[in-house]
Amino acid sequence: IIGTLNLTQASFDNWTRGGENTLAWQVNLNSTFALKQEKFIWVNSAKFKFGLTKVGDTEARKSADEIKLESVYTRKIGDLLGPFVSFKAQSQFTKGFDYDGDDKTAVSKFLDPGYFTQSFGLAYVPNSIFKTRFGAAIKETITSDFPDRYADNPDTPNKIEKTKIEPGISSITEFKMKFEENVILTSKLDLFSDLEAFNRIDVLWENALLLKVTKFIYVSLNIDLFYDRDASKRHQLKQLLALGFSYTFL
Repeated sequence: IIGTLNLTQASFDNWTRGGENTLAWQVNLNSTFALKQEKFIWVNSAKFKFGLTKVGDTEARKSADEIKLESVYTRKIGDLLGPFVSFKAQSQFTKGFDYDGDDKTAVSKFLDPGYFTQSFGLAYVPNSIFKTRFGAAIKETITSDFPDRYADNPDTPNKIEKTKIEPGISSITEFKMKFEENVILTSKLDLFSDLEAFNRIDVLWENALLLKVTKFIYVSLNIDLFYDRDASKRHQLKQLLALGFSYTFL
């Protein structure tokens, strides 16, 4: 279990060259539990992120808000291959807003949307650096107040769907390498397709470069690419460069 805290602060008083007071913080909590036996491997992971940014006299706005839970059970049938079953859930803690000047419009909240995916198939684990799995999947999207953004079917104008169920295929590939004792690169590519069209493939590609300066201080660069045509016809990109504090609980 690893917790991290990122802080940024700037203050100005009679600063003639301009500038606004800024305060930003983000808390991350990542945990992994792995049970490895002779005939199976069971890995459970949880990731939580939340952060706020306040600039000048404006109200604080979210800079991060994420809940991710995943459980993967893999049966060993050889040194490299094995069948697996998995469950994944994703949502957020608080309301999210679109801002237009001083106006704001709520666009999401806890479990609105909520994403749940169950899959089974074949996993390939050649070494501790690289692993991938591929198989059939069912993805459920649930909403309550914002169905038009995430779950409603535009082909049924007289009906508003608050739940969407998509059968399809999924592929998850993970890469983790330690270049030096204090430099770690991780990358995870998560793909889901309902097999209807090539441009409807959901993509989540998470990349993180971590440099440990001391036992408790680190520098990190995170770049996430997200594409879900139901939410937006354009890809979504998030980048974060941070200096923060890290503590390992277990």
